[in-house]
Amino acid sequence: MNSRKLNSKQASKSKPVARPSEPKECSLGTPAGATRLGYTPHHAASGLDHEFSPIECWPNQFPSYEIEIDIPEFTSVCPKTGLPDFGTIWIRYVPRDLCLELKSLKEYIHQYRNLGIFQENIVNRILDDVVNAADPVWCEVRGQFRPRGGLGTLVVARWPRTKQDATWPRKK
Repeated sequence: MNSRKLNSKQASKSKPVARPSEPKECSLGTPAGATRLGYTPHHAASGLDHEFSPIECWPNQFPSYEIEIDIPEFTSVCPKTGLPDFGTIWIRYVPRDLCLELKSLKEYIHQYRNLGIFQENIVNRILDDVVNAADPVWCEVRGQFRPRGGLGTLVVARWPRTKQDATWPRKK
C-alpha cells in the first residue's frame, strides 16, 4: 500500500476514492447470518412463535362505531440485551360482529411482560391476533416505546394490509 502523503496541489487533482455504496437495507453480513452488531435471524423472530392465550370476544350490538383501547403500561423485553422495554399500545378498530373482551385482552397483553420480542414484532403480532379474534372492519395498532439510548420508537400497523403486504401470510 502506498503510504506517501499528497501535497495540497496533488490532492486537489486526485480522483475521489471509489467506495462501495451503503446498503439500502439491513444486510446479514456474516455467514452465520448475524449483523455487524450481532443480531441474528433468531433474534429477529424471537417471540413470534409464542403461544398466547386467545383473545375472547363478545357479540357486537351496534353498527358503525369505533373503539379505541389504550394500554399505557405495556412492558416486554429486548430479545438480545434482556433489558426491559416500556411503552403505550393503542388498539383502534371498527367492530363487525365481535368486540374484544377487555379482561381477556389484558391477560393476553400481560403475556408480553417477560417475553423477548422486538417492538416492531409486538405491534404486528398484536394486530394479527386482534384481527384473527374479532375480524373487524378495519384495525390499527400503534406502539409508542420509551427511549433507550436516546431513541424512542413509534410503530404503526394497519389492517387490512395493502396489496403490497398481501404476500405476508397471516395465521388464522
